[in-house]
Amino acid sequence: MDNIDYMKIALKEAIKSLKSDDVPVGAIIVRNNLIVAKAHNEVEKRKDPTAHAELLAIRKALKNLNQKYLLDCILYTTLEPCAMCAGALVLSRIKKVVFSTYDPKSGAGGTVMNILSNPHLNHRIEVFGGILEEESSELLKEFFKKLRLKNE
Repeated sequence: MDNIDYMKIALKEAIKSLKSDDVPVGAIIVRNNLIVAKAHNEVEKRKDPTAHAELLAIRKALKNLNQKYLLDCILYTTLEPCAMCAGALVLSRIKKVVFSTYDPKSGAGGTVMNILSNPHLNHRIEVFGGILEEESSELLKEFFKKLRLKNE
């Protein structure tokens, strides 16, 4: 499998967020070409502002692998990580982050700020963005369009 195949799985995970009116973001963690964790946003479902797909995936991967760090893992996520998720990814020492859509408002993978590969931090992560960007972007745009209509 390649980046596109893994991102398609992350996109399927993102769609699950819609059931609970959560922002459609999905994440998977891969180690040695095996998926070790899948998650999607559950902020609304859990009433927890930290229940982002990336954080939930990190927790699942650590538990499934029975490890403290994710040194040899890759995170695929449908949206550029925010500062909270980027900080957690650095602390988890994940090897690489591959994301779909750039986040011009709060992206911490290089768009607004660069936490993922900041030279001042003790761990730097390889970052690749734009994989299946159009599909992920469309999913997010449709979600926010419906949310605006609902709130009018």
